[in-house]
Amino acid sequence: MRVVLDTNVLLVAISPKSKSRWLFDALLNGDLTLCVTSDILDEYAEIIEREMGAEVAEMTLDLLLMLPTIQLIHKYFFWQLIEQDPDDNKFVDCAIAASAQYLVSEDRHFQVLKKYGYFGIELVKLNEFRSVIVDATSTEK
Repeated sequence: MRVVLDTNVLLVAISPKSKSRWLFDALLNGDLTLCVTSDILDEYAEIIEREMGAEVAEMTLDLLLMLPTIQLIHKYFFWQLIEQDPDDNKFVDCAIAASAQYLVSEDRHFQVLKKYGYFGIELVKLNEFRSVIVDATSTEK
């Protein structure tokens, strides 16, 4: 399952004590293919360092980059679909370029994706995505 994670979604899933840790564990277990670009990785590092410290940011990025299920995407077109917060376009552009199935975010700016259903990307919130993962893993067994 190909997925793009908004930074805040990844941030809340890192801590072993987080109730959202299931998402980070799904990444570590190889249940998801995490699609990222270099600018997404830069934002992950910046925000994790600001919120959790440089050591946690470095360890998290190193761990993510070692995963066999991470895919570095190169964007060749910038869609500019989000006007209210243009910085969020990096996630949309990555999802489109990667043909991701899901973009997971709590940010309301991403709602613009619902206008463009032909991209085939489903915008879901973190709790909704948990149901998707549970359904997918139970179907595979």
